[in-house]
Amino acid sequence: MKKKYTIHDIAKKLNITASTVSRALNDHPRISDATKKAVQKAALKLNYQPNNIAAALRNGKSNIIGIIVPTVDRNFFASIVRGIEEIANASRYNVMICQTYDNYEKEVATVEALLNARVDGIIASYAKETKDFDHFLKVKEKGIPMILFDRSNDDLEVSQVVVDDFLGAYKATEHLIQQGCKRIAHFTSSLKISIFKERLRGYKEALLAHGYPYDESLVVESMLQLEDGRNSMLKLLTLSQPPDGVFSASAYGIMGALQVLKEKGIKVPQEVALIGFTNEPFTSFSEPALSTVDQHNLRMGNAAAEIFLEEISDDEKKFIPQKIVLKPELIIRQSSLRKK
Repeated sequence: MKKKYTIHDIAKKLNITASTVSRALNDHPRISDATKKAVQKAALKLNYQPNNIAAALRNGKSNIIGIIVPTVDRNFFASIVRGIEEIANASRYNVMICQTYDNYEKEVATVEALLNARVDGIIASYAKETKDFDHFLKVKEKGIPMILFDRSNDDLEVSQVVVDDFLGAYKATEHLIQQGCKRIAHFTSSLKISIFKERLRGYKEALLAHGYPYDESLVVESMLQLEDGRNSMLKLLTLSQPPDGVFSASAYGIMGALQVLKEKGIKVPQEVALIGFTNEPFTSFSEPALSTVDQHNLRMGNAAAEIFLEEISDDEKKFIPQKIVLKPELIIRQSSLRKK
């Protein structure tokens, strides 16, 4: 293994003190430009890498924000990370991105790793498997800003940035009703997660408000991936009275439904109208293009980072957790548009 050089090696090479090297690397005003250049040149030659954790221990600040997402290969989470970075980088913070793959044990280990890395704050969307939130409480107890986004938990008493899932689901279901759909199905996921609970509630309330009965046989629970959407649609087609409209709590679920309907020769939207949740890029490229609920991903990330900066700058530690609720936007495309 190659030797890892330290500031003491640089100091020995230049015959100066380690503290002078440290100040030079940190652009201290009392260090001459000549010394700074000599230190930087030596550091480059030795391939010196600063020990950020040691620096964080000394300074009490790492200038790193830990971001926890279920997965980064979804435009929704990638856009939120981008939104966080836009604000964080402008304030000289870097981000450390971690994935849990919706696994509880991995999430707990990830939180522990971020705490060991001395991050200044954690912004997270918790895993679908998560039922125990003690690992997030640990972050809060250490006085480290903890912000949740997308998936909320009011019991934690931490700041949160979410979209109005109830309103988005209500508007999506109401849109299908306005297009003449009589039997509207719903794809959902674990109701222990707030977003799916609220989307189901919005679906139910829209039905009831328009005099439609709630039929449990039209609600299918799954992990809401592409294959789940396919299986859910196949299941609904076996009913004696299949649906003529489907509202999915995810874009991947509704894409799976579209694939099955096209394979079966069932016309969309004439025979079955479709609308999903989360404006993934592929929803506008499908044939027909899929109607969806836009969650304003970039703004969600911006807001989460802004809350972190506000909380970290509160010297008196009297910061009161806040909850920002963004208004969703209904994007109507061909997959649900029957009436023009």
